[in-house]
Amino acid sequence: MPSNQPDQMRAILERVRTIALVGASEKTNRPSHEVMEFMQAHGYRVIPVNPRLAGKKVLGETVYADIASLPESVDMVEVFLAPERTDAIIDEAIDLKVPVIWLQIGVINDEGAARAEAAGLTVVMDRCPKQEIPRQGLTKINSIS
Repeated sequence: MPSNQPDQMRAILERVRTIALVGASEKTNRPSHEVMEFMQAHGYRVIPVNPRLAGKKVLGETVYADIASLPESVDMVEVFLAPERTDAIIDEAIDLKVPVIWLQIGVINDEGAARAEAAGLTVVMDRCPKQEIPRQGLTKINSIS
């Protein structure tokens, strides 16, 4: 069952430091761009993932084609894709043993979430960390005790 309880999401947001944001956009009006910018402003390292933009820069970070191409491990994969496009990302996160998969608002994949949880990953589904951070009363992660 996804970790959508407030205390579970708070714990995730307190321990996560590096995030792979799948579905990143260079367009400033896109939700993925706004969330990436917000998360960076709150002290998270956010690495954009989008095969169309691989090698380019978004908000000062190099974009990678997929999470397997990332030069470092991440604590969380945040997914801005249509639900029917999430299975491959979930399976890749399972293979790479990424601790947390966070599916954005409207992104629901119960079967994928069950696979990830069976593999020991934590899943948050149909939520946005940009909304949860203020809801949880969190500020910058380096000031969270």
